[in-house]
Amino acid sequence: MPAGIDVDLLKSEIKNTYACVSQEPDRDFIFPTGRAWAQDLDYPPELANVPEAAVESFAGVANPWEIGRLSAGERVLDLGCGAGTDTLVAAQMVGPEGSVTGIDMTPEMLAKARRAATEMRATNVEFVEGEIELLPFADESIDVVISNGVIDLLPDKDTVFAEIYRVLCPGGRIQLADVTIQQPVSQEGKRNIDLWTG
Repeated sequence: MPAGIDVDLLKSEIKNTYACVSQEPDRDFIFPTGRAWAQDLDYPPELANVPEAAVESFAGVANPWEIGRLSAGERVLDLGCGAGTDTLVAAQMVGPEGSVTGIDMTPEMLAKARRAATEMRATNVEFVEGEIELLPFADESIDVVISNGVIDLLPDKDTVFAEIYRVLCPGGRIQLADVTIQQPVSQEGKRNIDLWTG
């Protein structure tokens, strides 16, 4: 983890940013949001069935479904699920015999996700409040971990990937869409909370 980062402050700012995305989805952010953005990313046809309550607060960075579709019956974990867009796409792919759990640390996003799941009548979905550096799930209990634009927000990526590895069953897989950088970030840049949250 980079030295000099106030992790508690960082997490507080991340929560504040994404609470705003949840509560003010029409506001302009420094990153794109909403259904039009997901459509621009060429999201799968299941997006059409996801209620606007979820998709209006979509803030993904790319399309994790380009890696492949899920199979019926799979157990899926969505890291940093936000308002539930990817969770609800996944729920349709795995069908009633599968299950999808979304985890997020922003209560406002989780409230929207739960409302959207109820509106969609998705009975194979659960939403959990928590942090992805300490997943509240059993070892080897997940077939597929998905995530969209979340891991880049956290400074301790080694712990995040250790947790992903711990919960994945043998032969499990990861489908991530995220931001990467090509050049090292200066120590000053690593301490800049605004660079982490946007």
